[in-house]
Amino acid sequence: MSGEDRCLRAVVFLGPPGAGKGTQARLITRALGIPHISTGDLLRENVENRTPLGLTAKAFMERGELVSDEVVNGMVRERLRQPDCEPGFLLDGFPRTLRQAEVLKELLRERGCGAPLVVNLGISYTEIVKRLGSRRICPVCQRTYNLVSQPPLNDNVCDDDGAVLQQRPDDREEAIRERLTAYEARTAPLIEYYKAQGRLHEVNGDRRPEKIAEELLQVIRQ
Repeated sequence: MSGEDRCLRAVVFLGPPGAGKGTQARLITRALGIPHISTGDLLRENVENRTPLGLTAKAFMERGELVSDEVVNGMVRERLRQPDCEPGFLLDGFPRTLRQAEVLKELLRERGCGAPLVVNLGISYTEIVKRLGSRRICPVCQRTYNLVSQPPLNDNVCDDDGAVLQQRPDDREEAIRERLTAYEARTAPLIEYYKAQGRLHEVNGDRRPEKIAEELLQVIRQ
Protein backbone atom coordinates (compact mmCIF):
# COMPACT_ATOMS: atom_id res chain seq x y z
CA MET A 1 0.00 0.00 0.00
CA SER A 2 1.46 3.37 -0.99
CA GLY A 3 1.82 6.30 1.38
CA GLU A 4 -0.94 8.14 -0.46
CA ASP A 5 -3.26 5.14 -0.11
CA ARG A 6 -2.82 5.11 3.66
CA CYS A 7 -4.98 8.22 3.91
CA LEU A 8 -7.65 8.36 1.24
CA ARG A 9 -9.47 11.45 2.44
CA ALA A 10 -8.41 14.40 4.59
CA VAL A 11 -11.24 16.93 4.69
CA VAL A 12 -11.32 20.28 6.49
CA PHE A 13 -14.49 22.28 7.15
CA LEU A 14 -14.24 26.07 7.44
CA GLY A 15 -17.04 28.51 8.13
CA PRO A 16 -18.27 31.00 10.72
CA PRO A 17 -20.25 30.08 13.84
CA GLY A 18 -23.70 28.89 12.81
CA ALA A 19 -22.63 27.74 9.35
CA GLY A 20 -23.67 24.17 10.16
CA LYS A 21 -20.21 22.58 10.20
CA GLY A 22 -21.09 20.14 12.97
CA THR A 23 -24.37 19.08 11.36
CA GLN A 24 -22.75 18.57 7.96
CA ALA A 25 -19.75 16.79 9.46
CA ARG A 26 -22.02 14.20 11.07
CA LEU A 27 -23.94 13.62 7.81
CA ILE A 28 -20.82 13.41 5.65
CA THR A 29 -18.74 11.16 7.91
CA ARG A 30 -21.66 8.78 8.31
CA ALA A 31 -21.95 8.54 4.51
CA LEU A 32 -18.20 8.10 3.94
CA GLY A 33 -17.39 5.91 6.94
CA ILE A 34 -14.64 8.18 8.28
CA PRO A 35 -14.37 9.80 11.74
CA HIS A 36 -15.58 13.31 12.53
CA ILE A 37 -12.83 14.99 14.55
CA SER A 38 -14.08 18.06 16.40
CA THR A 39 -11.53 20.02 18.42
CA GLY A 40 -14.27 20.95 20.88
CA ASP A 41 -14.98 17.27 21.51
CA LEU A 42 -11.25 16.51 21.74
CA LEU A 43 -10.80 19.16 24.40
CA ARG A 44 -13.74 17.91 26.45
CA GLU A 45 -12.63 14.28 26.21
CA ASN A 46 -9.05 15.05 27.21
CA VAL A 47 -10.16 17.19 30.15
CA GLU A 48 -12.69 14.59 31.34
CA ASN A 49 -10.16 11.76 31.00
CA ARG A 50 -7.48 13.81 32.76
CA THR A 51 -4.87 13.12 30.09
CA PRO A 52 -1.62 15.13 30.34
CA LEU A 53 -2.80 17.40 27.52
CA GLY A 54 -6.24 17.61 29.13
CA LEU A 55 -4.79 18.74 32.45
CA THR A 56 -2.75 21.41 30.67
CA ALA A 57 -5.84 22.56 28.76
CA LYS A 58 -7.85 22.69 31.98
CA ALA A 59 -5.24 24.98 33.54
CA PHE A 60 -5.65 27.40 30.62
CA MET A 61 -9.44 27.29 30.97
CA GLU A 62 -9.36 27.88 34.71
CA ARG A 63 -7.27 31.01 34.11
CA GLY A 64 -9.84 32.18 31.58
CA GLU A 65 -7.34 31.88 28.72
CA LEU A 66 -7.61 30.29 25.28
CA VAL A 67 -6.03 26.85 25.14
CA SER A 68 -2.66 27.24 23.40
CA ASP A 69 -2.01 26.08 19.85
CA GLU A 70 0.61 23.66 21.17
CA VAL A 71 -1.94 21.83 23.33
CA VAL A 72 -4.58 21.69 20.57
CA ASN A 73 -1.98 20.58 18.04
CA GLY A 74 -0.91 17.79 20.39
CA MET A 75 -4.48 16.54 20.80
CA VAL A 76 -5.06 16.50 17.05
CA ARG A 77 -1.74 14.73 16.46
CA GLU A 78 -2.67 11.96 18.91
CA ARG A 79 -6.16 11.61 17.44
CA LEU A 80 -4.88 11.25 13.88
CA ARG A 81 -2.68 8.36 14.99
CA GLN A 82 -5.74 6.25 15.85
CA PRO A 83 -6.46 3.31 13.49
CA ASP A 84 -9.91 4.60 12.49
CA CYS A 85 -8.25 7.58 10.77
CA GLU A 86 -6.42 5.41 8.23
CA PRO A 87 -9.18 5.61 5.57
CA GLY A 88 -9.39 9.37 6.14
CA PHE A 89 -11.03 11.85 8.50
CA LEU A 90 -12.94 15.13 8.63
CA LEU A 91 -11.62 17.97 10.76
CA ASP A 92 -14.12 20.40 12.27
CA GLY A 93 -12.58 23.31 14.18
CA PHE A 94 -9.00 22.68 13.10
CA PRO A 95 -7.12 24.51 11.80
CA ARG A 96 -8.35 27.82 13.19
CA THR A 97 -5.22 29.84 12.48
CA LEU A 98 -2.54 30.02 9.80
CA ARG A 99 -0.08 28.58 12.29
CA GLN A 100 -2.31 25.57 12.86
CA ALA A 101 -2.68 25.17 9.08
CA GLU A 102 1.09 24.76 8.80
CA VAL A 103 1.03 22.20 11.62
CA LEU A 104 -1.73 20.28 9.84
CA LYS A 105 0.38 20.23 6.69
CA GLU A 106 3.15 18.52 8.66
CA LEU A 107 0.77 16.09 10.37
CA LEU A 108 -0.64 15.00 7.02
CA ARG A 109 2.85 14.58 5.61
CA GLU A 110 3.72 12.35 8.58
CA ARG A 111 0.71 10.15 7.79
CA GLY A 112 1.50 9.97 4.08
CA CYS A 113 -1.54 12.08 3.17
CA GLY A 114 -1.73 14.61 0.38
CA ALA A 115 -3.01 18.15 0.89
CA PRO A 116 -6.47 18.34 2.49
CA LEU A 117 -9.66 19.05 0.64
CA VAL A 118 -10.98 22.24 2.25
CA VAL A 119 -14.64 23.28 2.17
CA ASN A 120 -15.80 26.73 3.22
CA LEU A 121 -19.46 26.85 4.22
CA GLY A 122 -20.53 30.38 3.34
CA ILE A 123 -23.54 31.86 5.13
CA SER A 124 -25.18 35.28 5.47
CA TYR A 125 -25.18 37.25 8.71
CA THR A 126 -29.01 37.15 8.79
CA GLU A 127 -29.01 33.35 8.59
CA ILE A 128 -26.32 33.05 11.27
CA VAL A 129 -28.37 35.12 13.72
CA LYS A 130 -31.51 33.13 12.85
CA ARG A 131 -29.81 29.78 13.40
CA LEU A 132 -27.84 30.57 16.53
CA GLY A 133 -30.65 32.60 18.05
CA SER A 134 -32.95 29.60 17.65
CA ARG A 135 -30.47 27.08 19.06
CA ARG A 136 -31.23 25.43 22.40
CA ILE A 137 -29.20 22.89 24.37
CA CYS A 138 -30.22 20.29 26.95
CA PRO A 139 -28.28 20.99 30.17
CA VAL A 140 -28.35 17.28 31.07
CA CYS A 141 -27.33 15.35 27.92
CA GLN A 142 -26.00 18.30 25.87
CA ARG A 143 -28.21 17.41 22.89
CA THR A 144 -28.63 20.41 20.58
CA TYR A 145 -31.94 21.53 19.05
CA ASN A 146 -33.02 24.34 16.75
CA LEU A 147 -36.47 25.76 17.37
CA VAL A 148 -36.89 26.45 13.64
CA SER A 149 -35.27 23.53 11.82
CA GLN A 150 -34.88 20.79 14.47
CA PRO A 151 -37.36 21.51 17.29
CA PRO A 152 -38.01 19.15 20.21
CA LEU A 153 -41.19 17.07 20.15
CA ASN A 154 -42.54 19.01 23.13
CA ASP A 155 -42.14 22.74 23.56
CA ASN A 156 -38.74 23.68 25.03
CA VAL A 157 -37.98 20.32 26.68
CA CYS A 158 -35.48 17.63 25.69
CA ASP A 159 -36.88 14.58 23.90
CA ASP A 160 -34.48 12.28 25.76
CA ASP A 161 -34.73 13.34 29.41
CA GLY A 162 -37.42 16.03 29.67
CA ALA A 163 -35.02 18.72 30.91
CA VAL A 164 -35.88 22.33 30.12
CA LEU A 165 -33.76 23.49 27.17
CA GLN A 166 -31.44 26.46 27.58
CA GLN A 167 -29.98 29.12 25.31
CA ARG A 168 -26.23 29.54 25.52
CA PRO A 169 -25.17 33.09 26.42
CA ASP A 170 -22.98 33.26 23.31
CA ASP A 171 -26.00 32.51 21.08
CA ARG A 172 -27.54 35.92 21.82
CA GLU A 173 -27.16 38.50 19.04
CA GLU A 174 -24.69 40.75 20.88
CA ALA A 175 -22.43 37.78 21.56
CA ILE A 176 -22.85 36.51 17.99
CA ARG A 177 -21.45 39.80 16.65
CA GLU A 178 -18.40 39.42 18.89
CA ARG A 179 -17.88 35.80 17.81
CA LEU A 180 -18.02 36.77 14.13
CA THR A 181 -15.50 39.54 14.69
CA ALA A 182 -13.14 37.05 16.34
CA TYR A 183 -13.70 34.59 13.51
CA GLU A 184 -12.87 37.18 10.87
CA ALA A 185 -9.66 38.11 12.68
CA ARG A 186 -8.36 34.61 13.39
CA THR A 187 -9.90 32.10 11.01
CA ALA A 188 -11.09 33.84 7.84
CA PRO A 189 -7.47 34.32 6.58
CA LEU A 190 -7.40 30.52 6.18
CA ILE A 191 -9.83 30.95 3.28
CA GLU A 192 -7.25 32.97 1.36
CA TYR A 193 -4.47 30.58 2.44
CA TYR A 194 -6.20 27.52 0.98
CA LYS A 195 -7.61 29.42 -2.01
CA ALA A 196 -4.06 30.37 -3.02
CA GLN A 197 -3.18 26.65 -2.98
CA GLY A 198 -6.18 25.73 -5.14
CA ARG A 199 -7.55 23.56 -2.31
CA LEU A 200 -10.66 25.57 -1.41
CA HIS A 201 -14.23 24.69 -2.40
CA GLU A 202 -16.99 27.21 -1.65
CA VAL A 203 -20.39 25.79 -0.69
CA ASN A 204 -23.53 27.81 0.00
CA GLY A 205 -24.51 27.07 3.60
CA ASP A 206 -27.80 29.02 3.54
CA ARG A 207 -29.79 26.03 2.21
CA ARG A 208 -31.45 23.04 3.82
CA PRO A 209 -28.98 20.58 5.42
CA GLU A 210 -29.88 17.77 3.00
CA LYS A 211 -29.13 19.90 -0.07
CA ILE A 212 -25.81 21.05 1.39
CA ALA A 213 -24.83 17.46 2.21
CA GLU A 214 -25.57 16.34 -1.36
CA GLU A 215 -23.22 18.96 -2.78
CA LEU A 216 -20.54 18.26 -0.18
CA LEU A 217 -20.54 14.55 -1.01
CA GLN A 218 -20.17 15.35 -4.70
CA VAL A 219 -17.22 17.67 -4.00
CA ILE A 220 -15.46 15.19 -1.71
CA ARG A 221 -16.01 12.15 -3.94
CA GLN A 222 -14.64 13.96 -6.96
